Amino acid sequence: MGDRAVIHVAVGIVIDAAGAVLIARRPDHVHQGGLWEFPGGKVEAGESVAAALRRELHEELGIAVQTAEPWMHVRHAYADKTVLLDVWRVQSYDGEAQGREGQALAWVMPAALADWSFPAADRAIIDALTAVAAPSDHAAR
Repeated sequence: MGDRAVIHVAVGIVIDAAGAVLIARRPDHVHQGGLWEFPGGKVEAGESVAAALRRELHEELGIAVQTAEPWMHVRHAYADKTVLLDVWRVQSYDGEAQGREGQALAWVMPAALADWSFPAADRAIIDALTAVAAPSDHAAR
């Protein structure tokens, strides 16, 4: 078979009370290193996406996910690998996010996400977050 394996990744969209989204900087030595990403990681064999999300966010950020719901899927083919991003919106968690693996973290308003450098696969997530956060045409004037 000439098909490459698809790397299944659980991604958490963590939003604070002000509406800012948590992003993390990828280590320089990994694929797409130095770019910013939404936290998460690979789904292990036999692991549910929800379990992978809880495990990864605890390992990376030190938070314990209480509730999260599936939000979107993004499949993206890079030159060297294909990823399937299984994106979940984290509705509640315990703890305060910290870069437990030495990674920089930032809380960024959705409209400003386009100003940060992300892997190409994250573009669809940024577009969706920006659309959700955009003010309504019916806003009070």
